[in-house]
Amino acid sequence: MSDTVRSPRPAASSSPSGRSPTAPPRSFLWTRRVLLTLLTGFVLVPVYVMVSSSLKPLPDVTGGFRWLPSGLTLRPYVDIWSTVPLARYFVNSLIVAGSATVCSVVVAVLAAYAVSRYAFRGRRVFTVTVLSTQMFPGILFLLPLFLLYVNIGNATGIALFGSRGGLVLTYLTFSLPFSIWMLIGYLDSVPRDLDEAALVDGCGPLGALFRVVVPAAVPGIVAVAVYAFMTAWGEVLFASVMTDDATRTLAVGLQGYSTQYDVYWNQIMAASLVVSVPVVAGFLLLQRYLVAGLTAGAVK
Repeated sequence: MSDTVRSPRPAASSSPSGRSPTAPPRSFLWTRRVLLTLLTGFVLVPVYVMVSSSLKPLPDVTGGFRWLPSGLTLRPYVDIWSTVPLARYFVNSLIVAGSATVCSVVVAVLAAYAVSRYAFRGRRVFTVTVLSTQMFPGILFLLPLFLLYVNIGNATGIALFGSRGGLVLTYLTFSLPFSIWMLIGYLDSVPRDLDEAALVDGCGPLGALFRVVVPAAVPGIVAVAVYAFMTAWGEVLFASVMTDDATRTLAVGLQGYSTQYDVYWNQIMAASLVVSVPVVAGFLLLQRYLVAGLTAGAVK
């Protein structure tokens, strides 16, 4: 019986230009590059205006914007510290944002671990309630928190209104719900076998959490910390009401460069760049963990 002769498989057809038939057309690639270039320019133009304006004397800024400045000076970066007490505002923002971040991370880790690892009555109601608080605009809580802080101060003598502690508690009401919800999804992706192995080795529930689960959940915790810090660092509404001259933060203190008679535009631009340095530097340093933490838990 003769062997069956198999004809060779036809070679995949290719276009005359040598491109794969499944590759996108050149017109699509060219259009995408043009759109990305335009979007990049749209984002970078305001940054260029801010940087160039911060290096000009005030008459050159108020006299009309020029794409190529005639003269550059670093004087605005020196004057921003004396025009308003920017150093004090900077310290207040660091204390408030740092404290809110630490408290938010600690509470969110404990709450998310309990929801992720233990089955208790009301578990689903708790998670839905925590997430539903994000639907309400923050301005709805302004008057209730103001009255609550004032009444607590009158009744107990604990000064929450006008203090850094009161501002930290205020920011926790906004950062905690989302932080807990995000960490629940991340801890669900951490294998429970790690907890069981730690318990077998003699660790208690908290020991298993801090010695095993927390090191495995570093990207999610970093993402939560960055979110809490940025929420507290740039918040304006509550900081403008809940603080006084001694506890004012940077987001509100920038208004001091605008007076009744003049607006120091070059100093505003310089101060804005200085204020953005901690956030940008932190994002660049933690970018690897931040991307991993935001995408974790999406696919198990």
